[in-house]
Amino acid sequence: MGQELITAVALVLVIEGILPFLSPNLLRRMMFQVVQQNNRTLRITGLVTMLAGLILLYLVRH
Repeated sequence: MGQELITAVALVLVIEGILPFLSPNLLRRMMFQVVQQNNRTLRITGLVTMLAGLILLYLVRH
C-alpha cells in the first residue's frame, strides 16, 4: 500500500506541474480568478472534485 500511495502522490505532482510548465500565464489568470471566489464556491468546487475523484477511483478499482 505504501508504494501505491507514493505512486499516487507522484502522479499528482506530475499532473499539477503540467499547467505551470506549459502555460504559466494561464495559470496566473486562473489563480487570480480562484482568489476572487467566495468560500462557499471554493468549498463546493472542492467537494465536486473530491466526489469525481472517488467515483473515478471506484470505477477503476471495481
